[in-house]
Amino acid sequence: MNIANILARKGSMAVTVRPEQSIREALALLDRHNIGALIAVEGERPVGILSERDIVREAAHNEKFFARLVADLMTRDVITGQPHDDLPSVAHTMTERRIRHLPVVDKGRLIGMVSIGDIVKAQRDHYQGEVDTLQTQLLADESGPAR
Repeated sequence: MNIANILARKGSMAVTVRPEQSIREALALLDRHNIGALIAVEGERPVGILSERDIVREAAHNEKFFARLVADLMTRDVITGQPHDDLPSVAHTMTERRIRHLPVVDKGRLIGMVSIGDIVKAQRDHYQGEVDTLQTQLLADESGPAR
């Protein structure tokens, strides 16, 4: 299983923001879409990521942060994934780098975003499928002809 499988299920819509937009506009997008992070883009290329955590940290130190721009707060070192990335390595990267949102890029173009929750759910569903298959096989073996 890989990122492409997750995007096929959840869709490839990723909510984006431009670096020159205001934090107030970014907050409105987060609220409207009930999400935790926005991908800052120039054209179709991700140039940053702005999370609720970035905004909260700035708000704790600066009352006038609403006047700031997305570019002022976004994380510029964007870690991205590709559709063919396998889930165990993606989960490892997200855990080690302490990130909860991963923009997915194909040929330099943003095609979606996955969250750590998406990764955990996909892995859980995969393992549950394996458990169900094994249980079915065991039950079939038990109800087979007696020797």
